Amino acid sequence: MPNIEIKSICKSLDEAHRIADSLGALAQDSLHQVDTYYATQKGRLKLREINEVEAVLIPYYKDYSLGPMKSTYALLPVNDLKTTKEVLEHTLGVVTVVDKMREVYLLGNIRIHLDRVKNLGEFLEFEAVYEDDEGQKEQEVQKVHKLMKAFKIQEEDLLDKSYIDYLLEKKEA
Repeated sequence: MPNIEIKSICKSLDEAHRIADSLGALAQDSLHQVDTYYATQKGRLKLREINEVEAVLIPYYKDYSLGPMKSTYALLPVNDLKTTKEVLEHTLGVVTVVDKMREVYLLGNIRIHLDRVKNLGEFLEFEAVYEDDEGQKEQEVQKVHKLMKAFKIQEEDLLDKSYIDYLLEKKEA
């Protein structure tokens, strides 16, 4: 499933909440997400535990860039978390774990994520889900640009990597 997304540093989650509310975005659940990343040859593979009650395996591929980027992913429900974790850890190996609190808003087909990532900081993410159609892709890019303006996201605040990359860089420093 493709989407267009951006990720940026968030200077004020309170302000981001106010903007989301003013745009008519619908507040969803607050989620505690623990993403365990596994070694892969291509793309990324993470096991996401949500609020300690459900889990999903997410393989994904991104065209990393500053600004709107395409991401393709799948959501694969996990019924036996303990066994799945053991198998993945022993066959692929754990790269690192990203632990975050995520507040989700929906604005049409766009998910707005307000994230607090442990040992990293506060971030804002937009994900515009669409069918794999080039014409629709451009429409979603335009929607994301419009939201970037509404949330006052500056170019220097944009991120061109995943949280895992920034955590790994921090560990290496």
